[in-house]
Amino acid sequence: MTERYTFAEINELTADRIIELGGKPINLYRILANQPEMLDAWLEFAYSIRFLAKTARPLRELMILRTAQLQNSAYEWYQHRKMATAAGVDEHQVAELPMWRSSNAFSAKEKAALSLTEAIVQGQVSDDIHAEAAQHFTQAEMIELVMTASFYSMVPRVLSALAVKIEGR
Repeated sequence: MTERYTFAEINELTADRIIELGGKPINLYRILANQPEMLDAWLEFAYSIRFLAKTARPLRELMILRTAQLQNSAYEWYQHRKMATAAGVDEHQVAELPMWRSSNAFSAKEKAALSLTEAIVQGQVSDDIHAEAAQHFTQAEMIELVMTASFYSMVPRVLSALAVKIEGR
């Protein structure tokens, strides 16, 4: 992959915020730092999903990993695989994620969220898929899940367009 963007210095305030939120200056952030306001907006939204959402973090990480799989995003997978494990996602679930529909490793609630995730990645949430998910989640939780799947469906597109490489590779 051709290098398209140089790394920019992350301003001190933003760097401090990243560290405060438990992050580090990953390659994506260093490229986005070429436009500091966009980096700040990205961080606020991403970290809102990560830390302010009320739905279970392991569930959201499963959704994020599924978006990475569906869009062949090695970078997103690399970053969130570690986060998923740290959040408590079971190794067996990670291994079973490609065949989640037929796997016993996932609850009905998790399957509803993964079905919603796949529909969002594909760009069309049917009434049936929405209704199934709505049986398991409140409206507020549904908004969180839709925003999670939608944001992390966008991430691989940004990573690809910017040609972001995995750290150290």
